[in-house]
Amino acid sequence: MTIIAATITAGFLAATTSLASARPVAVRSKSVEYKIGNQTFEGLFVYPESSKGKVPGVLMVHNWLGISDETKKQAERVAKLGVAVFAVDVYGQGVRASEAKAAVALAGKYKSDRKLFRERLLRGLEVLRAQKGVEAGEIVAVGYCFGGTGAIELARAGADVKAVVSFHGGLDSPNPADGKNIKARVLVLQGADDPYVKSSDIVAFQNEMRAHGVDWQMTVYGGAVHSFTDVSAGSDVKTGAAYNEKADLRSFQAFTDLLNDLFPKR
Repeated sequence: MTIIAATITAGFLAATTSLASARPVAVRSKSVEYKIGNQTFEGLFVYPESSKGKVPGVLMVHNWLGISDETKKQAERVAKLGVAVFAVDVYGQGVRASEAKAAVALAGKYKSDRKLFRERLLRGLEVLRAQKGVEAGEIVAVGYCFGGTGAIELARAGADVKAVVSFHGGLDSPNPADGKNIKARVLVLQGADDPYVKSSDIVAFQNEMRAHGVDWQMTVYGGAVHSFTDVSAGSDVKTGAAYNEKADLRSFQAFTDLLNDLFPKR
């Protein structure tokens, strides 16, 4: 178990004051092993060190690499807002991608089998709810890239969560009729110039949300491409995936505002 001392830079101050407080929140992290059938999975649980009583939970879905340093960084960032975060392991213990070719194969398995994808996410939701100190009825799901697709799939599976949030995730709608199952608010945070999300997918997603009366919102960040929250993506927008500080900070603020709206006492 590690203890991570929270620090708040000037850029993040506005995003943290209203949900938790201007006072830094220290968080702890631990690995959590769990089973689906005979397969072992290993998620990451990050939670406020000194919270009194139960706190809201956030189910975090990793990007196409699997649970990585980037997942840990984002989980700590969110937990510092005064919530408990469980990064679900979609791939399985020890199954991680170190480069893009392997990631394409891993992510592709679940993008082509949404039933399996949902099963892995729903099991992760059960694990989050079972963690000590988590308010089981106050859950939000959030994902990045591949994980953004996952967050929306969780909603389509009819998961009983307050909201799902997609950061630069895929927006295709393989079965638009599943939109009828969505109970959660849906927040999509998208790069305006993301080459990996087709305009036809955006239209299909919006039509699905409208057709089923979903409470949804999409915010598009000008000049941002894919992976705009990930510093390790570099700065070359010509590659189609690059970090964008403005989009990163603004999207995190949008996410924080949602948490404040849903859980005003935190």
